[in-house]
Amino acid sequence: MDRTDTPDTWDERATLLTFHDYARATVVEKCKGLSDEDARRAPLATSPLMTISGLVNHLRWNEHYWFEVMFLGGEDRGPWTDEDPDAEFTVALGRSLAEVVAEYEAQCQKVRGLIEGVSLDERSKGVDSRGGHLTLRWVIGHMTEETSRHNGHLDILRELIDGATGA
Repeated sequence: MDRTDTPDTWDERATLLTFHDYARATVVEKCKGLSDEDARRAPLATSPLMTISGLVNHLRWNEHYWFEVMFLGGEDRGPWTDEDPDAEFTVALGRSLAEVVAEYEAQCQKVRGLIEGVSLDERSKGVDSRGGHLTLRWVIGHMTEETSRHNGHLDILRELIDGATGA
């Protein structure tokens, strides 16, 4: 993923997708140079699920859920269950950070292909909590917000783990 927040063109679609890709690339950047052991650490005593590996995996599965399931109406293949609704945070702990990041990047690439050429005004197959059909524009905006919010968490975790700041 290229890491730039400046689109090649200034239309709405290019701007939305560039900001989303920038947030995605920042996730990957935050993981560079981190050991598997450190990526599994939960340095916040009150947040045992808050690990770098868990957050990256959470974002991977959110890309799947919002674009493939909610927007396109596909099958939900996420690891969560009624008994373990946060499983995406914990299943990543048994895998290397490189695997988790590669799966995240692959999911992002898959989503790019799935929405290529789809109108921003296209409505979702799935419905939100109020029974409404969301636009692709909203889903992209929501996932940019979700990813950016978790980038803030990654910032904090990374600084607590090894003192690294920036990116």
